[in-house]
Amino acid sequence: MAKTAVIGAGSWGTALSLVLHTNGNDVTVWSIVEQEVQMLREKHEHVDKLPGVKLPEDITFTTDLKEAIEGKDYLILAVPSVFTRSTAKSMAPFVKKGQVIVCVAKGIEENTLMTLSDIVEQEIPAADVAVMCGPSHAEEVGIGLPTTVVAGARKKSVAEGVQDIFMNEVFRVYTSPDVLGMELGGSLKNVIALAAGMADGLGYGDNTKAALITRGISEISRLAIKMGANAETLSGLTGIGDLIVTCESKHSRNRKAGMLMGQGYTMKQAMDEVKMVVEGVYSAKAAIALARKYEVAMPIIEEINHVLFDDKPAKDAVRELMLRDRREEHSSLEWEE
Repeated sequence: MAKTAVIGAGSWGTALSLVLHTNGNDVTVWSIVEQEVQMLREKHEHVDKLPGVKLPEDITFTTDLKEAIEGKDYLILAVPSVFTRSTAKSMAPFVKKGQVIVCVAKGIEENTLMTLSDIVEQEIPAADVAVMCGPSHAEEVGIGLPTTVVAGARKKSVAEGVQDIFMNEVFRVYTSPDVLGMELGGSLKNVIALAAGMADGLGYGDNTKAALITRGISEISRLAIKMGANAETLSGLTGIGDLIVTCESKHSRNRKAGMLMGQGYTMKQAMDEVKMVVEGVYSAKAAIALARKYEVAMPIIEEINHVLFDDKPAKDAVRELMLRDRREEHSSLEWEE
């Protein structure tokens, strides 16, 4: 049994706390919001973000960050990506050498273009940092539907430790050393999911969705490989797997926000309607900045930025994607003479 703390009591943090408890681990859940902690203590259910999923009475809920962190083996950092740095700064005074911090949010910091694990390593140099991601909606994990994810870390022992505390008969965990590839796949797929949602909102069909998914993973892979990630990672669970579920699922907040924008909502109106953090909106600017930095063509990402921040109609963005100059699908393949 490991002593664990889940830092962040949103839908994903709540679902993961249940997985950890099911596996026999000691679990403490922290939230900065007093009303949220009070609700979890009284109802043992996150009635707003994960209704119907009952939490065991011996999970501890607290607003005291020091209490949550001290003496724990694993700290699961589950706050939205935009709060990763500020939360890591607050955690830093209490984290001791040897504690493992597992980043389970997905995103890229807009002003620094750093991944979440890089941010945590910068703010908390004493910790061993891991990531965990893959096609895994909290709504399904919370009710025990079979799910498969990947635990990534630079050290194999750290990744295997994360695998050990989370893995069970309905939550399968693989390991990988390609932390960069995992984080880029997990972050950038949210931007493509906005595009997929816009296509749904415009009333387009399966052909359009399939094109966005396949060309989307092509864009993500080009950038990730240029940055030093492994191609195999992008063809796996944290690449194409995560992209498929986020573009297709009824649970996907990025797809839902995109669908609303396809129906004519502004970005702000769509985010207000979703009532949860839409990570793709925050990752979109970082994605296009990385594309320019590494000189990688990412036309879908570019058009999504125009829709989000330049008030470009989604229908016009799709039209321009369709009318781009003709080209080969795979330029590395050779023709017969």
